[in-house]
Amino acid sequence: MSRQTGIRADCHGSSRFRAGLACLLAAVLAAACTSGGTTPSATTAAPTGTPTATPTAAPTPTPAPTPTPTPGPTPGPATFTATGSMSNGRLDFTATRLKDGRVLVAGGKGGPGMLTSAELYDPATGTFSATGSMTGRRSSHTATLLEDGRVLIAGGWGGGMTYLAAAELYDPATGTFSVTGSMIHKRTSHTATLLGDGRVLITGGIDTTTWLASAEIYDPATGMFSATGSMAQRRAWQTATMLPDGRVLIAGGHNGHVSLDSAELFDPATGSFSPTGSMTSARMNHVAAALLDGRVLVAGGDKDGGVVKTGELYDPASGTFASAGLMAQTRDDGATATTLPDGRVLITGGTTKGCEGGSTCGPPVLAAAEFFDPTTGTFAATGSMSQRRTSHQATLLADGRVLITGGAPNQVPDKLRSAELAEV
Repeated sequence: MSRQTGIRADCHGSSRFRAGLACLLAAVLAAACTSGGTTPSATTAAPTGTPTATPTAAPTPTPAPTPTPTPGPTPGPATFTATGSMSNGRLDFTATRLKDGRVLVAGGKGGPGMLTSAELYDPATGTFSATGSMTGRRSSHTATLLEDGRVLIAGGWGGGMTYLAAAELYDPATGTFSVTGSMIHKRTSHTATLLGDGRVLITGGIDTTTWLASAEIYDPATGMFSATGSMAQRRAWQTATMLPDGRVLIAGGHNGHVSLDSAELFDPATGSFSPTGSMTSARMNHVAAALLDGRVLVAGGDKDGGVVKTGELYDPASGTFASAGLMAQTRDDGATATTLPDGRVLITGGTTKGCEGGSTCGPPVLAAAEFFDPTTGTFAATGSMSQRRTSHQATLLADGRVLITGGAPNQVPDKLRSAELAEV
């Protein structure tokens, strides 16, 4: 089962220059005084022998030239280079950038089954190192960076019919995990979103055989989960994306019967969900990314076994979705989407089904990557990863590079230890 993290967004600020206007300087000579010391009025002729001063015309101001804005650097293609490998192959795990810039990789499916192990990637050295292990085995869980720097690990799948309500906290200061309050419901393939007030919103997912509409909130101050309003639809494999005004957009997913095109908004001020405009296509296992201008890109996924190649944009101002055209590559599951500092969105890997237009089928797992550019509203292919990957992770580093970790290179699946860096 795959997981999408809400992640969050794309706008380009452009510099504007204004020409300054030169000041108008005027010098007027005073009229000559009469011999009696009186100043003639405007309507009185000057006495004989005393010349009248002729005003000197002011100089014509020269407008300042309008500066030509210096164009910014042209966004380039993505290049992928190998970096250090993890100690364990992993898929359906989490990768979370810590406040000190390192990346915490935790859990997932590995060679021996569900993993408890965790490790840290250091961008300064390009290497992974072991850290404390989780208190329980899990994959398809969520990981959320809290305001105090700790990481909340919640729910997931423990193998077989074991679905988890347990949660734990990773403390970077000690390099250890510790148990915190459990969720009200067991959940896997759910979402977790950090709210503006520091709490964490958990939505939907699957509890054994039940698709959930319920939601709950974790409060770091108490270490407890509490119920909040429920969604209008049961959902798993949906996306959750924070909007600039603090609300959370929940989009798509599957209700246990069909893929969904509906979307709804969670308002932390009221603790309730309300409907918003529907997507142009039903989809699950899709990707979503918050753009810098406040809109949300939704792309790919599958629809009841079929592939969705389209993208669309949600506008919070109008509460509607609009088409963003076709992706460069069909991606129906296990892809990642990362908003870059330049505003573009880098989409990597995933799986693909079927053959387009009767063409020969390619590998079911992709190495291909592409950009979505909000300035043009289009998708375009870019460099490929060195390894085919699905159910991997992509984490934006502090220096603007993207760390790509783990996943599976095929649908068997094998588990990858390798990692690589995308530079743009």
